[in-house]
Amino acid sequence: MKIGLFFGTFNPIHIGHLIIANHMAEFSELDEVWFVVTPHNPFKEKKTLLADNHRLRMVMEATEDYPNLKPSNIEFGLPQPNYTVNTLVHLQEKYPDNQFNLIMGEDNLHTFHKWKNYKVILENYHIYVYPRISKIKGQPSLLNHPKVHKINAPIIEISSTFIRKMIPKGKNIRPLLPQKVWKYMDEMNFYK
Repeated sequence: MKIGLFFGTFNPIHIGHLIIANHMAEFSELDEVWFVVTPHNPFKEKKTLLADNHRLRMVMEATEDYPNLKPSNIEFGLPQPNYTVNTLVHLQEKYPDNQFNLIMGEDNLHTFHKWKNYKVILENYHIYVYPRISKIKGQPSLLNHPKVHKINAPIIEISSTFIRKMIPKGKNIRPLLPQKVWKYMDEMNFYK
């Protein structure tokens, strides 16, 4: 099975994440998309994150009605901070019959050369790229790499950061979240 791995802190998961993941599962060669909930991204400060179990729960709530979208806590048991290359090796050992692929926004492809062992990733895995509006001019140099596949997915400009900032201001951000995620966040008083 061809699995697309959509990495993120999902702090919180929002409808933009679901739209991209569903588009990848429905309109690319991928059979499933796994939301890999990252305990600690080496490029982000940890203090802004909700607890791992709460972010995983929100991903579970969000993907419950989508059979091709799956939550994954695979990184929870790996040493922190973790790097994508380590997760890929771990997944390949655990699920040898699956073919794993990365999913990333076009903006991340600009800085992919800074990732740990990025050449190893490119040699062994395909990357499915969705369009993003970026302040960086021009196309990423790796966009023409034979293992990089640009998918004509909708451009979604919703961010978890924006959602977190608007909640304490009392703004209605409910349309940006799956209903079950909003309900869980509201019950738990998150980001207030």
